[in-house]
Amino acid sequence: MLNSKEKAFDLIIFDWDGTLMDTVGKIVSCMQSVAQELMLPVPTEQQVRDVIGLSLPNIMPILFSQHHDHQQIIDCYRRHHLASDYPTPLFEGVEELIKQLHEAGYLLAIATGKAREGLDRVLELTGLGQYFHASRCASDAQSKPHPEMLHALLGYFDVAANKAIMVGDSIHDLTMANNAKMASIGVSYGAHNEVTLSTLKPLAIVDRVSAIRDYL
Repeated sequence: MLNSKEKAFDLIIFDWDGTLMDTVGKIVSCMQSVAQELMLPVPTEQQVRDVIGLSLPNIMPILFSQHHDHQQIIDCYRRHHLASDYPTPLFEGVEELIKQLHEAGYLLAIATGKAREGLDRVLELTGLGQYFHASRCASDAQSKPHPEMLHALLGYFDVAANKAIMVGDSIHDLTMANNAKMASIGVSYGAHNEVTLSTLKPLAIVDRVSAIRDYL
């Protein structure tokens, strides 16, 4: 690992869904199940992928514009999500990467469209909570791609934007980083592919977790 004098960044901020944990399939499945239960047009896999990263209140008007009771859809989605046994493993190499970065002295944080309760649950489930110094969720700040989550984390750590980097799998993650005038790394194994992510001009786009550290 790089020593402290060689670090390009002090603070590394990760998205969660589709970046550290393989949850895209579960999210797609649950959104489609919600549509079927409420007798709404069923969104395609790509339509769901395109909104992953946004907060649920922002997602519902996009996927279900013809249904005005968005809170009903959110409640239904959360019920399906909690009941689903769809597998959601950490991506290969995530635990090793996070431990290495923590041991190397990086500040680690999470910026996610998940609600606080959901993030706390998966951090405990995976055992990764001990390695992250702070997090901001959709319930703490405005939804991506608004930069409020990143601004809050920069302020919390007293780190300049040019010494922090955002790692995410969606255009919403990378747009948020651009809006905060931060560098970013796109991962192409989550919601959006390399071609889509490249339009946001990240520092790099990687196709495996282990490659992330090459750019830090």
